[in-house]
Amino acid sequence: FRGYCSRRLRRLRKTLNFKMGNRHKFTGKKVTEEILSDNRYLLLILMDAERAWSYAMQLKQEANTEPRKRFHLLSRLRKAVKHAEELERLCESNRVDAKTKLEAQAYMAYLTGMLRFEHQEWKAAMEAFNKCKTIYEKLANAFTEEQAVLYNQRVEEISPNIRYCAYNIGDQSAMNELMQMRLRSGGTEGLLAEKLEALITQTRAKQAATMSEVEWRGRTVPVKIDKVRIFLLGLADNEAAIAQAEDEETKERLFESLLSECRDAIQAVREDLKPDQKQREHSLENDSGKVSNIQYLHSYLTYIKLSTAIRRNESMARALQKALLQQPRPEEDGKRAPRPQDLIRLYDIILQNLVELTQLPGLEEDKNFQKEIGLKTLVYKAYRCFFIAQSYVLVKKWSEALVLYERVLKYAREVQAGAGAYTNSLKELPDVQDLITQVNAEKYSLQAAAILDANDTHEAESPSQVKDGKPLSERFETFCLDPSLVSKQVSLVHFPPGFQPIPCKPLFFDLALNHVAFPPLEDKVEQKAKSGLTGYIKGIFGFKS
Repeated sequence: FRGYCSRRLRRLRKTLNFKMGNRHKFTGKKVTEEILSDNRYLLLILMDAERAWSYAMQLKQEANTEPRKRFHLLSRLRKAVKHAEELERLCESNRVDAKTKLEAQAYMAYLTGMLRFEHQEWKAAMEAFNKCKTIYEKLANAFTEEQAVLYNQRVEEISPNIRYCAYNIGDQSAMNELMQMRLRSGGTEGLLAEKLEALITQTRAKQAATMSEVEWRGRTVPVKIDKVRIFLLGLADNEAAIAQAEDEETKERLFESLLSECRDAIQAVREDLKPDQKQREHSLENDSGKVSNIQYLHSYLTYIKLSTAIRRNESMARALQKALLQQPRPEEDGKRAPRPQDLIRLYDIILQNLVELTQLPGLEEDKNFQKEIGLKTLVYKAYRCFFIAQSYVLVKKWSEALVLYERVLKYAREVQAGAGAYTNSLKELPDVQDLITQVNAEKYSLQAAAILDANDTHEAESPSQVKDGKPLSERFETFCLDPSLVSKQVSLVHFPPGFQPIPCKPLFFDLALNHVAFPPLEDKVEQKAKSGLTGYIKGIFGFKS
């Protein structure tokens, strides 16, 4: 955007012939009220302010890794405010309409608020943002709905900054309002969502300074890593926001945000685990048999990550189940209709996460934890078997589906038998009693469908739809709907033709030949020429006998 502003400035100066000297000498010029014959002169000041603001936002991102750039950031913001003041002064001219004057005042108030915000002058920043918000709200009420959308969007972008300033001044309810703003933003991923996330993180960072330890499964662990403190402090707020989400898209986005923060916290703990390789491998403290505090904290964060992933996949599974129960609709926008196989994949991932939970360091000897995970595994295995059976029903594999339904009932009864002391931990899971009721109903439907399907297979098929593989030349007298007759592989005759029996050629035996006396032929046969040396010499010289 900064590059765009620079190019736009160059084009405007060239068009207006408002150049700052030449390539050899710089000659500064200022836009005054006397030359405001063209509104593009105001755009020159606006583009200068926008270019300085965009450069400041770029430096703000780079300052995360290079803190020295923060000084340059503040300098650019001051430059943007200076240009905005010049723009506001020029707009006071009689040549400018009232709407432009109000927009210039709001723009000036916004940039002033941003500068005070970066200086952490919360009261002055809040006053500037409130002035900007008031002007935009009045403009939204004064114009058409199409124009009001733009002004209301600016109000929504400014509101999080105002609440954050109020929180820093001393309003403790501002944090809750920031969370509600993030929840109302839905699945959007624009500047407003990024700003809300940044402000919430900064707010938690201030609260995390008082957090020093966390307790999990009867053991208290000190927390010394700031990133982990911030994550654990906002965990309850994130879970509350997920519970209050109205649609699946918002809930999915909040789940992904929580998992991303959890992965960052786990990575920070891993970096502290690397220097002490032996402690990580053996994870024992003296002879107590307990893992170290940092390893136990790593297990706790991994437990949060896996549990959140399970809840996310379970939420997706519930949404798919609702879609399966609805009447089948034609596919829209190329989207494939949900199938039982999609649910099977989700439950496979859930079962894999449960296996990883049982292998967490420090929890191998926790019998209650292992028993609880075992019961959860049985619940999800039951649902996985149920949807595998549903997929077999679709392809009319009745025997396989019936066996899987029996397996579902077996898993469900095991859960009911062992869930006495773990009722509280299992109450968030799907109810197995509802599953048992549904399976019993499905079994009766399956048996009826299997009987009807068996009867249908024994009924004679309609002659008009029979295709026995005979070529057309052998079924002229029978009417048959054969789509292959209009295809490229039509079957007209058998080729090559089959072998057929033919009569053998008779055998002739000449028995009379053995009893015939032939006349002598010695007188007709020439005598053989004499051989030897004399004959050889005569042959050389051409003499014949």
